[in-house]
Amino acid sequence: MLDWNTTELDKIGATITTQEISQQPKLWQEALAIFKENEAGIENFIETFKKEAGQKIRVIFTGAGTSAYVGDVVRPHLTRFGDNENFIFEAIPTTDIVSAPYSYFKPAEPTLLVSFARSGNSPESVATIDLANQLVKDIKHLVITCAPEGKLAQNAKDDNDSFVLLMPELSNDKGFAMTGSFSCMTLSALLTFDKEHKNHDEIVNAMVSMGTQALAQEELIQSLVDQKFDRVVYLGSGSLSGLTREAQLKLLELTAGRITTAFDSSLGFRHGPKSFVDEETLVFGFISNDAYTQQYDVDILEEIKGNDIAAKTVAIAQNDSTYTGETIVLKDDTELTDGFLALPFVMVAQVVSLLASIKVGNKPDTPSPTGTVNRVVKGVTIHSL
Repeated sequence: MLDWNTTELDKIGATITTQEISQQPKLWQEALAIFKENEAGIENFIETFKKEAGQKIRVIFTGAGTSAYVGDVVRPHLTRFGDNENFIFEAIPTTDIVSAPYSYFKPAEPTLLVSFARSGNSPESVATIDLANQLVKDIKHLVITCAPEGKLAQNAKDDNDSFVLLMPELSNDKGFAMTGSFSCMTLSALLTFDKEHKNHDEIVNAMVSMGTQALAQEELIQSLVDQKFDRVVYLGSGSLSGLTREAQLKLLELTAGRITTAFDSSLGFRHGPKSFVDEETLVFGFISNDAYTQQYDVDILEEIKGNDIAAKTVAIAQNDSTYTGETIVLKDDTELTDGFLALPFVMVAQVVSLLASIKVGNKPDTPSPTGTVNRVVKGVTIHSL
């Protein structure tokens, strides 16, 4: 259905989501161009803060929902490839910070709060910045958002302690589920803080090629979705463990909970959560490109396949792996580190979610039949501290 025309997609309520999944490779090229335009300004903003702070800076990646999962993907990558002499990288959702700010903010420690937001209007995102300003003595803000008119961007544009990095216009997803917004914000954070991989054009070109291949795998993915199943598990390690959260959320959102989902790290799954798997469960494993880590990713998939307890156990890998079962392979000569690899991989999960939404009779563009779950969260009361 990825190549259906608008008339066909309109009939099943999938026009917006299908387009927004498919356009991501193009958006990644735009995000790279935007980063290059802003690179000197971002570097000056961060370097000035480093000099002023005179000590290690906490870099807190934050957001709500999918925006929080950006931090879960980038933090492990940057702990390995970022400037760890000057930064301590952390990922803390705004939804945790707002309800218990004293548990997360340290008043005496210089902090760079990196806020991810599609709309920039989530109450928790706005409140987190207010709380940071209230509680942390030395605080700066990097706002990575898709909406120039959103509250986060508007509040920060004239603030000398803030830098706003706007994503490509079309990354401000109009559909219910975040797709291009997630992948563009993740890419931009990696480009900003990864100090070891500066071959940005080569990396993004590989991502674009692999993302395009993910779309071309629709027939294979459809054959998996055609299986009899009512549960899905995503597994991975490091940055790809962070990605499992976003992968399962897309499925949960687009099927309105009609398919039950679970996620875990490749090693953690054995410690009880494996009980979730039955004969109507699809298990997907993201395979790391780190040779050491990959062994653990493959081991759990081989174990589940050998137990014969799942409907299907499938690996998602770049350039194949040692897994003996079915594998969705995205190929490129440039081997991506796992933070960047997460982005073509998430497109596979997005296509799974799109096709599963149609299978259960849902409308991907408006998947919440009761309207009680909203594109921008409602009903949050922000209490005074």
